[in-house]
Formats: sequence, structure tokens, C-alpha cells
Amino acid sequence: MTKSLLTEKIDLGQDELRCRTVRREGGRISQRWILAVMGCLASANAFMMRGCLSVAITEMVAKTETSNDTSLDDTCPASESTLSSTSSSSGTYEWSEYTQGIILSSYAWGYTVSQIPGAMMVAKFGGKWPLGIGILMAGVLTLLTPKMVEAYDVTGLIVLRFLIGISGGVLFPSFSFLTAHWASPNERSKIGNTINSGGILGIIIANALSGVLIENFSIGWPIVFYFIGSFSVIWFLVWTVLCYSRPEDHPFITDKEKKHLAKTTMQHNTGKKHGENPAIPWRQILSSPPFWALTMASVSHDWGGYVLLTNLPKYLSSVLKYSIQSNGLLSALPFLAQWLVSNASSWLADWLIKEGKLSRTNVRKIFVTTGGPGMAVFLISASYAGCNRTLVVTFFVLGMGMMGNLISVVVVNIVDLSPIHAGTLMGTMNTVTGLTGIAVPYAVGVLTPHQTLSEWRIVFWITVILFLTAGLIFAIWGDGEVQSWNHPDYVDRKRTKVESGEQADEERKSLAS
Repeated sequence: MTKSLLTEKIDLGQDELRCRTVRREGGRISQRWILAVMGCLASANAFMMRGCLSVAITEMVAKTETSNDTSLDDTCPASESTLSSTSSSSGTYEWSEYTQGIILSSYAWGYTVSQIPGAMMVAKFGGKWPLGIGILMAGVLTLLTPKMVEAYDVTGLIVLRFLIGISGGVLFPSFSFLTAHWASPNERSKIGNTINSGGILGIIIANALSGVLIENFSIGWPIVFYFIGSFSVIWFLVWTVLCYSRPEDHPFITDKEKKHLAKTTMQHNTGKKHGENPAIPWRQILSSPPFWALTMASVSHDWGGYVLLTNLPKYLSSVLKYSIQSNGLLSALPFLAQWLVSNASSWLADWLIKEGKLSRTNVRKIFVTTGGPGMAVFLISASYAGCNRTLVVTFFVLGMGMMGNLISVVVVNIVDLSPIHAGTLMGTMNTVTGLTGIAVPYAVGVLTPHQTLSEWRIVFWITVILFLTAGLIFAIWGDGEVQSWNHPDYVDRKRTKVESGEQADEERKSLAS
């Protein structure tokens, strides 16, 4: 009997060992790529919730008759799709262009003020829970949008969008944190861009789907917020099970992948205990030319992106006179081009670096100086294409495609400069670039009160000048290498060095006296 029990225990122990072996070594899909895909969906969710209002607002607002005293150069005739549209073209809310600008910028107000607190939260708690709770919060608020607008009109919508913006403060700091912990330098562009390019995918889905949903559901524009908000809640449930902040915290990662990441990712060599954060070298960060060059490139990218993200549906509706369904589908095309190019350029960038064809710095500079100025050329061409709808949309598609080269740098260069402080740098940079999200809808509302071609041309020229300036600055001061202040003990070393120098000075003075 005793021998039988002993044999049974041995068999159970062997079975448990085999289960552990399967769990630790059996999965063929790398956990870092599962995280990359889930991060991509997180980014898509965030930008779907951010961008869906841009299409929905064209149906929420009551249409006003345009003045007939403008020149032919400033107006476009209605398209056949607009004339034949069977959807309700008369909204219920009488919001001026200025008011619409305030509504569309309200997200950016919350997003901007929450960047530094969001980065601090990510530095303390890691990337998993801040990101997950942020997306969940935004999803619930998106679901509440129709009822809030019905009850409190423009005030309720502005407050709600501000709170959704607050929830987005952890988004990019979390992505930078996760990229630093889960992507080796030779995979950084691919994994980082896979995560961040989900934002473009979200814009594509929001623009393309919003018009179709509004056109085909009797409840009209509220269906957009119900559908997208529900999707975000579902994502949160899956995220909590599959993804973790660090490889060493993951219960399902193989030993082989964990060792690979421990060996190749720089943040594991911090010299700090797990959960202990290094001091942040604020003075060196804020006086770093490469950091500010990247920030300027990001400002130009965000400005150009917001011009099209928040206002392209309005341009297609008010200026080119497209119907709501055509509007949504055509608004998605430029972002589809950007998504395809950004992913292709990220793989090309990693290949050039890995094969030693170009230095990391030169790769980053080439993609920035082709992406931004390339977008500028096609954007200004679109502004002079007049009412040639096919040509205008083609130029928008080509321009956003070129800007895909720029975004492939913006999303990972922070990690190039400082893997350890990537989340903090991203939060700091996004505090600056977030101002563009406030400025763009407001500026467009002020500069285009009549929605004419000549008014929009001013907006496009401002964007072109910004792209060219940012490209020049990055070409001069941009960098792709780890900065000296990235070391976890940099602040302590500087402090020790200063104290040693002061002590030496005191000793010299004492000897001299």
C-alpha cells in the first residue's frame, strides 16, 4: 500500500513537471508579440473613441445654408452622392464653427494636462493596469455620450470629452514603458510601431465605420458611441488576462524568451531592485537637443494628424460636399495609407540598422526628413486642386502615406534616447505636443468660419511650414543613440561628484588659510 502511494505521488509529480514544462516552453507565439497585438488594439480603441466624434458631429449639427455671395473659387457644387443621400441631413444642435472647434479640442485639454501625472503613474505601477483602466474608463464614458448630450447639450459633451482625454494620459507613456521592457533594440521599430500604429487603424475604423453605422441604423449618430464604447470594454477583459508589464511578471512566458529579453533590453541593467525607480535627470532631459528635436518632429506630426483627424470629415462634408457614408469611407483612406507605410517603414528601419546599412541616427533622420516634408508637398497640392474631388482625395492619401515614415520614428525614438526613462520622456513630450490637439480644432474653427477653399488653404500653409521647420531641426539635432543621462545612477553620480568637488574646495580653502 505504501509503495503504491509512493508510486502515485511520483507519477503526479512527473505530471506536474510536464505541465510546467508545457506551460513554460510550449507556446510558439512569443508573448512580446501577443502584447504588441493587444497594444495595437488598445491604441486602436483609444483613437476610435477619440476620432468617432469627428464624423458624428457632421450629423449632430443642424446644417446652415451657405452664403451665395462667395466667389466660385471658394465653393464646390454638391456631389451626386449628397443630393441622393437618403439619410437625415439635418442635425438637431445649432453649434457654430467656433463651438464645434471647442468641442473637438476638449479631448486634447484633458489629454494634455494628464500626461505628466500619467507618466508618473506608469513609472510607479508599470504599463498594464494604467493602460487597461484608462481604456476601460474611456469606453464607459463613450457609452454615456448620447445620454449626456441629450441631457446637457454642448456643456455635457465638452465635459465628457475632457474626461475621455484625461483617461488618455496614460496611453503613450504606457506604450513607451512596454516597448522598453518587451522589445530588443533590433525589434524596437517593429514592435513599437505595431503598438502605436493601432492608433491609425482606429482612425480608419472610426471614420469608415461611423458613416456606415449612421447611414444604416435608425437611431442615427448615437450608434457610433455605443458600438465603439462596447468594443473597448471587451478589450479590457482580454487585456487583463493576457498581458503584463514586464517579462519577469508574466506567468506564461517561456524561459527562452525571458532570457532573450533580459539579455537584450537595456532597462534590465538598471542596477535597481525590482519596483525601485531611478531618479529622473530632469535638468538634462529638458536641456537635451535630441529630445527637443524629436518633440518638434512630434509636434509637426500631431498638428498634421489633427488637421486631418478632427477636420477631414468636415472638409469633405462642408467643402467638397460628400454624403455622410462617402465621407466616412473617404476619410479613412489617407489613414489606411499611413498605416501601411508606417508598418513597412518600421520593418525597413530595423533591417537597415540590424544589417549595418546605416546607423540608427541616420535611419531616424532619413525617415523624418522624408515623412514630414513629403506630407507637406501633397497637402499644399491638395489645397490648390480646388473642387477636383478625386485629385484632392488622392493627394490626401499620398500625403498621409508619406507621413507614415515620420510616425515610425516618433513612436520609438524616445526609447532610443532613454530606455529607462522612456515613459517619463513620452509624458513630457506629449504635454507639449498635446497643445496641438487643443490648437488645431480651435484654429480651424476661427480660420474657416465659412468653410471655403481659400480659408482652408491658410490652414494647409501653416501645416506645411511646420512640417518643413520640424524636418530641418531634426536633421540637425536628431539622434538615435542612448544618451548619457539614461544611466539609472546618473543623478546620484552627479550629486556625488558635486559634493566631492565642494568638499575638495573646502579642503583647499582650509589648507590655504
